[in-house]
Amino acid sequence: MKASTAERWLSLFILPSLNLLTAFFFTALILIITNVDPIEAAKYMVQGAFGSQEGWGYTLYYTTNFIFTGLAVAIAFHAGLFNIGGEGQAYIGGLGVTLVALGLSPYLPALIVIPLSILAGALFGAAWAAIPGYLQAYRDSHIVITTIMFNFIAASLMVYLLVNVFAVPGEMTPASRSFPDEIKLWQWHEFVGFFGLSFDSSPLNISLLLALLCCYGVWFLLWKTRWGYEIRTVGANPEAAIYAGINPRKIWMLSMLLGGALAGLVSVNELLGVQHRLVLGFNAGYGFAGIAVALMGRNHPIGIMLAALLFGALYQGGAELAFEMPNVTRDMVIVIQGLIILFSGAMEFMYRPLVRRVLWRWVREGV
Repeated sequence: MKASTAERWLSLFILPSLNLLTAFFFTALILIITNVDPIEAAKYMVQGAFGSQEGWGYTLYYTTNFIFTGLAVAIAFHAGLFNIGGEGQAYIGGLGVTLVALGLSPYLPALIVIPLSILAGALFGAAWAAIPGYLQAYRDSHIVITTIMFNFIAASLMVYLLVNVFAVPGEMTPASRSFPDEIKLWQWHEFVGFFGLSFDSSPLNISLLLALLCCYGVWFLLWKTRWGYEIRTVGANPEAAIYAGINPRKIWMLSMLLGGALAGLVSVNELLGVQHRLVLGFNAGYGFAGIAVALMGRNHPIGIMLAALLFGALYQGGAELAFEMPNVTRDMVIVIQGLIILFSGAMEFMYRPLVRRVLWRWVREGV
């Protein structure tokens, strides 16, 4: 085995697998301590996530959101930035979708309003990410701090708008009025039904195709275009990039704009696909989970798709587990997700020295 091949296997497959197994091991320990059979719990989770068409529908619906936020984190990470503002960018993206869906639907047909709403979701997300991107690029503010603060600002802004601007008179729910019936995305069972196939009803809609298209677009941008090369160069070494004639500030702005646009597309899946109105807290932590998805997926679109599927299965399977086993609360499911984030993110290199020694021994022996 060549050294480069061994290093690639170590980074892409061996370490993520070991981290995942470690997370599952500690999850099993916690379940045993709380008098829950871990094998039975795993069975309910797998069956809930993949045991039926409805389960698959919910799993892929969650996966769609994680793909968007995972890509949003990854594209900034390649430029050397740690964008943890996906939560706020997704939230503000929902504002763009709602303004276009409610504002233009009386005047334009749905075939025009829906694409404009999708575009508005991406643009509003990008605009929200542009501010911390500018502060990082031109004012030396730390991107982690500013994106955290902008998550809180977005949450506060949306509460104000939903209570004081979008609130429907006579209703206590902090939500806007519903979009017109024709302003919605095809549900998946409607989409496959068009081709004569059947699929159980679920929140899954055709924004899954948009997420997969974004995966291909990010891969093509990063590894097949000059902009992608410049993004990766700045992320690897900003000073060397300057000597190569690359302006890191422009690249940081570009990567934050793209990341914000991708995070803003979460609102397409949630609002145009499922809720059909702007509701409080529809982002539901997808932005934060996107950080773990990107880290586990090694910031590569294929890895992000697989990691997003895992987290989608955890969300859906966890809900099924909490339903089937009342002594396993929703908080326990969140602990399981937290363990995966812990070992895939904060402790992702824990096994690297040991595994690397073993691999290098194989390389030296010419295995």
